[in-house]
Amino acid sequence: MNTILLGNLIKIRWIAIIGQFLAVFFVFYVFKIQIPFFETLTIILLSVAVNLYSYFDERKNKSISNIKAFSFLLFDTLQLGFLLFLTGGIVNPFSILILAPVITSASYLPALMTVLLSTISILIIIMLNFYFIPLELGAEFYLPKIYNFGLVSSLIITVIFIAIYAYLFASSSRKISNALSVSKLQILNQKKITEVGSLSAAAAHELGTPLNTIFLILNDLLKEKKLTDDKNIVKDIVLLKSQAERCKEILQRFSKNPLKLKDKFLEKVKITDLIKINFDKFNKNKKLIIKENLINDEPEIIFKDEIMYALGNIIQNAIHYSRKVVTADLTYNKSNLKIIITDDGLGFAKEIIDKLGEPYISKNNQGMGLGIFISKNLIENMGGKIHFYNSEDENAVVEITFDNSILNI
Repeated sequence: MNTILLGNLIKIRWIAIIGQFLAVFFVFYVFKIQIPFFETLTIILLSVAVNLYSYFDERKNKSISNIKAFSFLLFDTLQLGFLLFLTGGIVNPFSILILAPVITSASYLPALMTVLLSTISILIIIMLNFYFIPLELGAEFYLPKIYNFGLVSSLIITVIFIAIYAYLFASSSRKISNALSVSKLQILNQKKITEVGSLSAAAAHELGTPLNTIFLILNDLLKEKKLTDDKNIVKDIVLLKSQAERCKEILQRFSKNPLKLKDKFLEKVKITDLIKINFDKFNKNKKLIIKENLINDEPEIIFKDEIMYALGNIIQNAIHYSRKVVTADLTYNKSNLKIIITDDGLGFAKEIIDKLGEPYISKNNQGMGLGIFISKNLIENMGGKIHFYNSEDENAVVEITFDNSILNI
């Protein structure tokens, strides 16, 4: 399914129909140029019929399939081709409008459909150069053959150029749009994980008090001689106590925050803790070295899912491409906090280092390449800066800088 809304095609076609009606009536009645008036009106009315069908079809489904969109654009191309045939061929000033369906196709439809529509448009242009009903513009009008050839050539080249131009830019736009959608989904999932962890810890805390009360009562019951004389009652009390202990164990597991952060339910955290958490999450057999260049003790920042997820992507990437060691270098001063993540791998490939941060560009042309793109967008949307480069030893370096005001330090 593409992103073309049928309603947009209907609106554009209504504009074209009105323009065609006005042009035909103006030429025939004002300029007194003889054209096949009723034939041209028939072709335009056919377009009206198609648009009315489209209008009722839109009420069932706002969007349309690629094949259906291609069919509508093909009809518009053929309809314009017939009108041009009746009104002078490519000499008609409106022949340039044959580009419109091609541009729409290149912007939204697959490349194969755009190539097919472009080919049909070029064939129509060539045919209109030889077969058309000429306009009676007077004896003084003369079009040299060389100009006629140039006009045909320019239209064909324009169709090809516009199709490629629009497709490349639209394709890039679609990739960025899809990648941003993935980014939003990933950070939403991260927020949900954090919320579930916080709720679990809060629930465990709240349920701890009544559970302790149950234990006290059960222990008192086991001390009552009147009850202990009845083996069945003792058996039931012991069973209740074992089940209460099981509940206690479950609550204890819940109370252990999955991010191992216990300070006011993730309100405050140190960057080094986030780095260690993400390293432990993705590490198998690599070593983490943390270097701190701080003027005082490391400051705590307000926990944000964006920072957690961005760091996670970068550290996961560093672990994947490192040989043995990943280094995190923190520099904090009065104005900003700088985080430099370095791995001892082969570094960023030279051919992609300038493209890092774009969607579907991976470090060594492996994977989807969305991790760095998502991290870059998350950090920059927060107001931070991120740079990618290779060190003197040709190791990959990711440098992140945050102003202290952004982190509420």
